[in-house]
Amino acid sequence: MAGTATAQQNEARVRSYDAFALNCPSRRLIDTLGDKWVSLVVVALGIRGPLRYSELAAQIEGVSQKMLTQTLRGLERDGLVTRTVTPTVPVRVDYELTDLGRSLLVVLGQLKEWAELHMGAVDAARASYDATNASHRRPGQLKP
Repeated sequence: MAGTATAQQNEARVRSYDAFALNCPSRRLIDTLGDKWVSLVVVALGIRGPLRYSELAAQIEGVSQKMLTQTLRGLERDGLVTRTVTPTVPVRVDYELTDLGRSLLVVLGQLKEWAELHMGAVDAARASYDATNASHRRPGQLKP
């Protein structure tokens, strides 16, 4: 009976959130998950397992030290990543997805694969749009 009550409470809690509602707290989470660095960090940790900071930075080309640090701190705060410090010389710090973080892996992994598969079509659509709408730009206005 206790399991059924807990399941019903969880279901009620899920129904109480509506990301379309202006003040719904789930919007903050969607905003976080929509960040490209968050998606890439979660997928990298999901594919490669626990990684040291330097390994993660090497895996994700173009991410600055500041941005990677901020992203990891945010993921740790949200309970998606754990940070494990091993007191060695030098100190070893590993990052790993939590169970909650791993639950996102399928969705974000599919998003990454979709983007890689369809990037050519999106580039073609953008080029077509830009060519069609070039006359609508004001003089000196940069391309979108």
